[in-house]
Amino acid sequence: MEKLLSIAIPCYNSQDYMEKAITSLLDEKEDIEILLVDDGSKDNTGIIGDSYASRYPGTIISLHQENGGHGEAVNTGIRYASGKYFKVLDSDDWFDKKAFKKVIEQLKTLEENKQEVDMMVVNYVYEKPSENKQSVIRYKNVFPQNRIFTWDEIGHFMPQQNLLMHSIIYRREVLVKSQLSLPKHTFYVDNLFAFQPLPYVDTMYYLDVDLYRYFIGREGQSVQEETMLKRIDQQLLVNRLMIDTMQLSLRENKKRYAYMVKYLTMISVVSTILLVRSGTKEHLKKKDELWQYLKFEKPWLYRNVNHTLLGKAIQRKTWAGRKFLSVMYDISQKIFAFN
Repeated sequence: MEKLLSIAIPCYNSQDYMEKAITSLLDEKEDIEILLVDDGSKDNTGIIGDSYASRYPGTIISLHQENGGHGEAVNTGIRYASGKYFKVLDSDDWFDKKAFKKVIEQLKTLEENKQEVDMMVVNYVYEKPSENKQSVIRYKNVFPQNRIFTWDEIGHFMPQQNLLMHSIIYRREVLVKSQLSLPKHTFYVDNLFAFQPLPYVDTMYYLDVDLYRYFIGREGQSVQEETMLKRIDQQLLVNRLMIDTMQLSLRENKKRYAYMVKYLTMISVVSTILLVRSGTKEHLKKKDELWQYLKFEKPWLYRNVNHTLLGKAIQRKTWAGRKFLSVMYDISQKIFAFN
């Protein structure tokens, strides 16, 4: 029998915290499958995964692979998933149990009414225990509630309300149609996961629950600015792959296209700010190469990006332009939870 929801948990050396992620799901074990993907861990991650799989047969599947990075672990999860819908949960994060119960109930209701959606959107929460802080990202001012809707009905996104992996549940068939395949050994593929399938998303449902709890503050976390600079080539690879996703045919749906242009622009701004803040000749050259790639590969898209407020500001070399970039960096800190 097909499960309602498949949840992939990429795990790399996660022995100290993966059980919190797993146990946050088990109240709904009858309706879900959990895919624990051991990404070549060197600790007891794989052993813990096998133990849970033996204790919860029919719910938990323990998978092992050579180290390929977070993206390849997600690819493996998609490949082995059998549920109607699909979501990713990182091994150091967790779901709110009450919110998860409501998600399952709503997906069941859709099934009972013989309805399906391409994407369900939920809220997510930045958890920063070191400062006893929480920050909730909600979409109730963007999306209609309690009904299926299309792109034509969405409101205006604030920058911090970009759709992220944490907020998205895809119908699995959407991922198959999009031929999503995240690059190996690459950080920041979350943005590709939240971006590349969008051309295949026509119907959506927003559930106003704070489901995903995103842990912030672990040493060496990939969204810290210093870490991002060390991995800037991976950020730029994701940025270029997002550019490659954009096709002229997307302009047929104006609202979806406008959102994707804004999303791409924001990611390009983050890349540019990091390279400018570094200030080395090598990094400034990479900044120019990124924008040249966009200009020559997709000139029509380059024009659209330049027409956005961010696109205009990023090209300015004046004090006002630099100041605007600094403000955008502060916003991007909130969006991507830098530092």
